[in-house]
Amino acid sequence: MRPWIGAALAAFVMIQAGRATAAPLRVLSLDQCADQYALALAPDAELALSPRADDPDSWLRAAARGHRQVRPTLEAAIAFRPDVVVRYWGGEPRLLAALERRGVRVLLIDEANDLVGVRATVRRLAAGLDRPEGGEALIRHMETQLATIPARTGPRPGALYLTAGGFTAGRETLVGAVLVAAGFVNLAASPGFAPVSVERIALNPPFRFVLGFFDQIRADWRGAGRHPVVRRASAGRVAARLPATVLSCPAWFAADAAAMLAAAP
Repeated sequence: MRPWIGAALAAFVMIQAGRATAAPLRVLSLDQCADQYALALAPDAELALSPRADDPDSWLRAAARGHRQVRPTLEAAIAFRPDVVVRYWGGEPRLLAALERRGVRVLLIDEANDLVGVRATVRRLAAGLDRPEGGEALIRHMETQLATIPARTGPRPGALYLTAGGFTAGRETLVGAVLVAAGFVNLAASPGFAPVSVERIALNPPFRFVLGFFDQIRADWRGAGRHPVVRRASAGRVAARLPATVLSCPAWFAADAAAMLAAAP
């Protein structure tokens, strides 16, 4: 064997051995939304999830079972020694700053206001976790879900989104984008999120309601959305009831929410 061939072969064997023994990526998730991204994009990593990872309103709660769950504190983070931290709202800014000083990569989930923003967030998080293929797979899932929504030939029906707490979502919100993607006209006139008065619904009820978070029985059980007047006004007018699992995070399953809404009878 020629000397250079032997040296190249030895180097190749050493590289492969290094890959085989390399420690898995260690990912710390600071909140439930971050849990979804960590579980979907880096299921092969060493994960430390938030205490809400397997709650009923978690989209990937089944996948979260069996993974460790830690509180979003500096002590827990130091003990886990993460390579990457994923965060939407959990943890204090001081915690993030302390982790960055220690060389930890921090990935922040943007507040996406439309499906274009969701795709951008998925790709950015996937790149930050060194899982670009996983990001593209999630985007293909989005496109598949959106492709199931039939094109409307006539006028689009109007609908008002209403949460159990009595809030609606207008323009420049992801929920508003979901309504439009499902083929509805959003009847919320103002941009962003805003309360809806019981009196307004009683005097001028919309033709259709899209209800959100009503599956969380213990949440907002005294909210305006559960008021008897609202219940009577919405009787026979509910286009769909979207579960909290598709509403609690600006993520790829917003496309699932649009498909659910479009398929509702």
